[in-house]
Amino acid sequence: MDLEVSLFENILKNPFFLASGPLSYSAEGIIKADRAGAGAIVTKTIRQKAAENPTPHIIESDNNTLINAEKWSDLPPERWIKKEIPRVNDISAMLIASIGHTAAEVENYLGPVEEAGADGFELVSYDRNTLLPMVEKARSITNKPVLVKVSPNWDSPVETALEALEAGGSGVTVMDSLGPVLRIDIEEESPLLGSENGTGWLSGKAINPLMLRYVAQIASSTEKPIIATGGISTAEDAMEALMAGASATGLCSAPILKGVEHFETLRQNMKDLMDSKGYESPSEVTGAALKNLTDKERSNELSFKFAENKCINCGRCVTVCSYDARSLKDGEMELSNERCRHCGLCVSVCPTEALTHE
Repeated sequence: MDLEVSLFENILKNPFFLASGPLSYSAEGIIKADRAGAGAIVTKTIRQKAAENPTPHIIESDNNTLINAEKWSDLPPERWIKKEIPRVNDISAMLIASIGHTAAEVENYLGPVEEAGADGFELVSYDRNTLLPMVEKARSITNKPVLVKVSPNWDSPVETALEALEAGGSGVTVMDSLGPVLRIDIEEESPLLGSENGTGWLSGKAINPLMLRYVAQIASSTEKPIIATGGISTAEDAMEALMAGASATGLCSAPILKGVEHFETLRQNMKDLMDSKGYESPSEVTGAALKNLTDKERSNELSFKFAENKCINCGRCVTVCSYDARSLKDGEMELSNERCRHCGLCVSVCPTEALTHE
């Protein structure tokens, strides 16, 4: 099974990026991710001044979901240019340098970072009004790929992303973390993060459905590459993102929580999943679901099927039915067609696929 993908005239060994974040804090972290099997690696965001982060600044909010108040790289740009990037020039992964958050910073650092050995760039801005000048400045400096990182906190993320592509962006990373958000320690009556007002930025599984929506919308309007980043942890998550229109997928929260070795697990699981679905390469998966995204609602009644031999009598389908339409006793399922509203929730919670619908 071949997991190679072609991206900006680069051949990546697989479609899995280490997204910009704590694990790509320096050459040491980048080398570790390369050895773990990441196909591409994005540095922490390089800015004019090294970040000073509050403490604590990262927490696990829920399963596979993080909240962080981390800013950008805590290494100054000169350190990246003179030491960190030159140290990783012989890695097998594509190295993408993240630069933010202003056109002036792009002007000052993109050229030297390129000379140091970066294979491409990712531009980060929390203000959509600064993004287009950043893209235009980057394009005037380099011919290498320039990714634009889409923020869900912009007023119009999809429209802004498409404008940035028109301005010269080579592709988009979808998406940055969502926020600001807040968690409270109920014992201490105080926020869990040490940031101003205790707020931070949500990443991981919780933002995955929003990311998929943006990927599909952007993919429907451009053929430029999309790097789907947000809540991808499993091979199934990655396939879903590719089907929505992504060319590759980025991971940040998952390898933090599971260890950077998760890239090898993901690679093997993706091979198995693609083989089971009859796909020979990730490019065959990209955009596979777009043809089924229509602007018409489906209103037909669902046709339910029940496989008694798969049922473990967990009763989840009965518990979640708001209309008391289902009953399950000793492996026998009964459905009241009069009560059923065909919402489909019962099928989505069945852990063994004993209950399905068409």
